[in-house]
Amino acid sequence: MLGVLALMRMRLTTLVLAVLMMAAGAVAQTPATPPSGETGVSTQQDAGQLPVSLDKIKQALAETPAEPLRGLDERPRFRTGISEKQTISIDDLIRSMDFKSGPAVPGGLYGYEVSRQAFPATDNPLRQPYAAFNQPELLTVVIENLAAKYLGGRALDSVSSAERARAEQAARDEVQKVIADYRAAQAAQGRNPKH
Repeated sequence: MLGVLALMRMRLTTLVLAVLMMAAGAVAQTPATPPSGETGVSTQQDAGQLPVSLDKIKQALAETPAEPLRGLDERPRFRTGISEKQTISIDDLIRSMDFKSGPAVPGGLYGYEVSRQAFPATDNPLRQPYAAFNQPELLTVVIENLAAKYLGGRALDSVSSAERARAEQAARDEVQKVIADYRAAQAAQGRNPKH
């Protein structure tokens, strides 16, 4: 029972506070009327008249301005345009790629790095890339690679130039044979082919 009374007292207090707040808001919204004779504007508004003369506004709008509006006859100083982003063709994309990095490391780059760290060169000399060769064999491999690089190119050029000369001579012989066959056919028909 005591709880019900406390609840009712709270509700009653809330209701009284709400009524007081609404009354204070209504009092704040009503304008205070000044004593008559203080300002002539409020008496004019009460009578339905405006504080400004409409005749003066109409007269000012009817007159042309002494100075015309600036900027009416100026040309704009900006441009608009639409530009399209240029697309890159597949050929340009392939040309821009760098394929000169050399052969891939066995096991991939990360596999090689793990192998290098797990088996350092000082502790495992036979696990290194050229460990299968002894000193004379390694020297032989180096000499063969140098000879192939510097002498092989010249030998290949001489062979390819000899093949080119042979192909050019064969083409000349074939053209001469076709011309001779054409002249023989023209002579057989009784025409005089020009030389």
